[in-house]
Amino acid sequence: MDRKRYALNRNQPRPWWLFLAWVWLALVPLLANGCETEQPRVYRVGILSGLDYFVEVTDGFKAGMAELGYLEGQHIIYDVCRTNFDEETYRQALQQFVADGVDLIVAFPTEAALEAKAATAGTGIPVIFALAFTEGVDLIESVPEPGGNITGVRYPGPDIVLKRFEIMHELQPQTRRIWVPYQRNYLTVANQLAVLSPVVEAAGITLIEIPAANAAELEANLTAQATTVEPGMDAILFLGEPLTVTADTFAVIARFAAQHRIPIGGHSIFMSADHYGAVFGVDVNGFAAGHRLASLADKIFHDTPAGTIRVLSAESQLQINYHVAEELGLTVPEGLLKEADEVVR
Repeated sequence: MDRKRYALNRNQPRPWWLFLAWVWLALVPLLANGCETEQPRVYRVGILSGLDYFVEVTDGFKAGMAELGYLEGQHIIYDVCRTNFDEETYRQALQQFVADGVDLIVAFPTEAALEAKAATAGTGIPVIFALAFTEGVDLIESVPEPGGNITGVRYPGPDIVLKRFEIMHELQPQTRRIWVPYQRNYLTVANQLAVLSPVVEAAGITLIEIPAANAAELEANLTAQATTVEPGMDAILFLGEPLTVTADTFAVIARFAAQHRIPIGGHSIFMSADHYGAVFGVDVNGFAAGHRLASLADKIFHDTPAGTIRVLSAESQLQINYHVAEELGLTVPEGLLKEADEVVR
């Protein structure tokens, strides 16, 4: 066989397709990297739900975030700690959130927000509070400029307690003694009483303050009242505080009020015991307040410092239990019925 016939002529140009193959092999990795889909950032949010009465805040916040495009499990992950007025649990949950390096902490109500502010000091983790008092507590610097790493939706406590008194006075103008139970040493009570007391006094009405640590202590006070000829009060009015929104405490108050036919002006007409509840309620909507938090979180996730975002105020709503009013012989003015957001007949 003639081997020269198969010898490579090194002076002959290489085939053009071989050159293209080399170019293709060099470009494939670069093209592959360029075609990879960029993965969206997944935000981690710690939520401290500190009072069962406001548990709907969490649902409202999640719904608001979903509407803004933050889909749970895809763009955002929630770590929710739910407790009921337990400050030690607040601290433990917040310590874990900080240790986990979450991108944001949502905390409510007031005590939980204050604990969140303290726990995140120096960490750079922003905090959004919901339904927290801003009067008389060291939570923010001001509503327009909350400062630090915090912003949120405030609870308009002073406005709400004045509204509750005005409605009670309108429904039962002959009232001369109003019984006011509340959590002893609770940090927001003094501020509300400072606003309420002068108005009540000017109307010729006496406030009977009843601080208590728990339902049992409050029940003992009411039991002592029941041994007298008459109950010693004409109406019961609630402040914005945690004792009266816990189920066992409300049950104690409602049973006494039903027995003595005393109207309750409170938080929600849908809290009841033995089919007796408040004749009216003035309070905020937890779901709506939580929903408003979402816009604040979105700003923070787009690099706006929390402390520069104006604090929002939750809007109050009026509920009237017309059925209870009729049972007590109270006349509900037509104007009040028109003002109400909800009337149960």
